[in-house]
Amino acid sequence: MTDTLRPAEPAHAAETGDGPRKLKRSIGVVGGTLLTLSCVTPASTLFVVVPDLFGTLGTATALTIAIGSVLCIAVAFCYAELGTLIPSAGGEYAMVSTLAGRLAGWLVFVLSLLVVVIVPPVIAMGTADYIAPLVHVDPALTGAGVMLLATLAGLLDLRANAWITGVFLVLEVIAAAVVAVLGFSHAHRGAGSLVSMEVAGAHGGIDPVTAALVVSGLAIALFVTQGFSTAVYLSEELEHPRRDVARTVLATLAISTVIILVPVAAITMGATDLKELTGGDLSAMVTAWSSTAVGTFVSLCVALAIVNAGIVMVIQNSRVLFASARDKAWPTPVNSLLSRLGRFGSPWVATLTVGIPGALLCFVDLDTLYGVTGVSVTAMYLLVAVAALLGRRDSHRHTPAWRMPLWPVVPVLLIAVLGYVLVQQEPVYLLWTGGITAVATLYWALYLWPRRDTHWRVSLPEDARG
Repeated sequence: MTDTLRPAEPAHAAETGDGPRKLKRSIGVVGGTLLTLSCVTPASTLFVVVPDLFGTLGTATALTIAIGSVLCIAVAFCYAELGTLIPSAGGEYAMVSTLAGRLAGWLVFVLSLLVVVIVPPVIAMGTADYIAPLVHVDPALTGAGVMLLATLAGLLDLRANAWITGVFLVLEVIAAAVVAVLGFSHAHRGAGSLVSMEVAGAHGGIDPVTAALVVSGLAIALFVTQGFSTAVYLSEELEHPRRDVARTVLATLAISTVIILVPVAAITMGATDLKELTGGDLSAMVTAWSSTAVGTFVSLCVALAIVNAGIVMVIQNSRVLFASARDKAWPTPVNSLLSRLGRFGSPWVATLTVGIPGALLCFVDLDTLYGVTGVSVTAMYLLVAVAALLGRRDSHRHTPAWRMPLWPVVPVLLIAVLGYVLVQQEPVYLLWTGGITAVATLYWALYLWPRRDTHWRVSLPEDARG
């Protein structure tokens, strides 16, 4: 990895000159892939998010994740094309603002802000279950501690974090591999069980998993591999963004899908009965398949994976806030604070702004966080697909960028499918997300639109302009 993490320009260079402040280009495609994979955090997703899917989808969990992964290929095509066309730390909002208009970009920013604030504490709260072999701690307190630790790490240089997350990533891949081997070697049912569509009923019976349940579960299934978008957020820090963003996005999706889906299939086949599978206690399954020592090892690897995910998510999310301040989304004093860079070249105020509220969200009901995240991710992907449909108009048609195959079929089909998935979500989560979006629209109408000549003007680093 040493050849991908070359010496970067001094931190002070980011704040000199009259142009927009810029981040340091200090990582190559391998470092970017390690950071992006760490944000997907396959092992912690497997052990924290997937058990909830087992609880509602039973044996249909692997099928639902597989369908979600296929949808994510189309989403990844959109991100890869738009991320090389518009390589900005603003990620989705920069892409959508440029191609679909500033109001659409603002709404995408709000949705992405919901995701970037909610997802880290959702993952972090799972830490308590996996350090239980050593110490029993309240999940909310543990999650808050992980968030604060991740925030401190996020203040460091990006190259240092690439090494930290790379080591942690190796451990979580080992943990996922151990689960897969143990599950397949203790299989109690054949491969046909992966499409048997059954879940344990409330009174000890067996309930069928309907197509409607699978469609509803797709919102969370999309969230399972959602972190591949991190490559776009890191585009201002990749040395060759127009080449490396697409490579990082697509490679990360492929690797993370294998790391998550294979163990899910193994768990489905290896669970002793449907009740155990629906219960989703993966640590207990691993211990039953092996020994207490192996179970403890896997649990601790997962705990480290969660810390790893927290670090990378804080890194990613602080870049979004940094970019929004640089593009003047807020009142001037707030923009000045959020766009400040520290001695390591990281946006330190934005990092603290992401990390500290994340620690506080660890004390909020987990189901509500999951529901709002699922709706936000689906809506955000839908708007990115709309931008991808518009991405070859006028001057953008000739801008150097990676181009997806089967355009415009891919974004059109994606818009239709995501729209259907969105309307199938629980009304309460739609109302929560819709209410927040309505308030954001008011802010746009009352503050940003009257100041449209000076505020919310998406900018690109000078070396990334087509």
